Amino acid sequence: MTDQNAPAPARRGFLKAAAVGGVGAAVLATPNVSRAQTVTWRFQSTWPQRDIFHEFAGDFVSRVNAMAGGRLRMELLAAGAVVGAFQLIDAVSAGTLDGGHGVSAYWFGKNKAFSLFGTPPAWFYDANSYLAWFYYGGGEALYNELISQVLRVNVVGFQTGPMPTQPLGWFKNPVQNAEQLRGLKYRTVGLATDLFNALGAAVTALPGGEIVPALERGVIDGAEFNNPSSDRVLGFPDVAKNYMIQSYHQNTETFEVLFNKAKFDGLPAELKAVIRHSAEAASADMSWKQQLRYPNDLQQMAATQGVNVQVTPRPVLEAQLRAWDGVIRNLESDPFFKKVTDSQREWCRRVSAFYLRYQASPALAYNHFFARG
Repeated sequence: MTDQNAPAPARRGFLKAAAVGGVGAAVLATPNVSRAQTVTWRFQSTWPQRDIFHEFAGDFVSRVNAMAGGRLRMELLAAGAVVGAFQLIDAVSAGTLDGGHGVSAYWFGKNKAFSLFGTPPAWFYDANSYLAWFYYGGGEALYNELISQVLRVNVVGFQTGPMPTQPLGWFKNPVQNAEQLRGLKYRTVGLATDLFNALGAAVTALPGGEIVPALERGVIDGAEFNNPSSDRVLGFPDVAKNYMIQSYHQNTETFEVLFNKAKFDGLPAELKAVIRHSAEAASADMSWKQQLRYPNDLQQMAATQGVNVQVTPRPVLEAQLRAWDGVIRNLESDPFFKKVTDSQREWCRRVSAFYLRYQASPALAYNHFFARG
């Protein structure tokens, strides 16, 4: 309480100090908004504008923009806006683009070990198990070794976004046995190209936006892309009606976000952290969002577009696993490739064994609650 009996000058001095203190408190209460000039980066995906994968790229970008405090802003572009999908890594390395969203398998032509980062052989329990190996099992260090020491490309990358098992794909006629794959003109990417070549298929690698036109023209006889939501919006049901689900060619896959290394290294530590943690946050969000979208689109394709959804026969799956043995054996003649596969196998033997023993069967529980007549 102010002493009302204090001399006037003293009271005026106290009120002046209080006023100054009030201004200071107001300043402290104001949000700490950065006044640094905004840096805008061009960030291109490898996906068509209408694809849910481009939406996932946008989810990552929106998180960076929201958390960067106005200091960094990413401008999202669709595949082809600056370069074609398969040219993204070169454009980012050269600085033509500041960053991009794709999959490591797209750089398979530079070094086949790239496909081990995101589309490894079918030994991971699921894609989250792969991401666990990447971030906690030594995978990120191996990935950085491939980028900086083996290939010497000027990029920084993060793995993000666990995908469910991919389908065998879309066909004019159902695939009933492995012999039907011999001579089949088939689209896939990454290590799966070696796998299907070993099964006798004639493989063509195409980016997402080119697959349906190639199917329609008969350039290819069958193709996989990724998931029901992408497949539906890209128009697969318009050119083929047999959708074979389950496959070991890409049992797990994740996305990759790339940045020009010089640009990334020039960022302050807090913005580097924003990018890394945005990749983690977008990864989690994608794993939830796909559970809404993928089942709905699969159901709609079957119900309204005449799509015949079939499970890939077990003999085809077993043939894929046998083919993997030969593909891995051949490629492990490269010391770096074997260094990565040895690391992955060590992780999977231990981690997959734990979950296979530890978790009760989801099929048993599902059938109990939902498959009763």
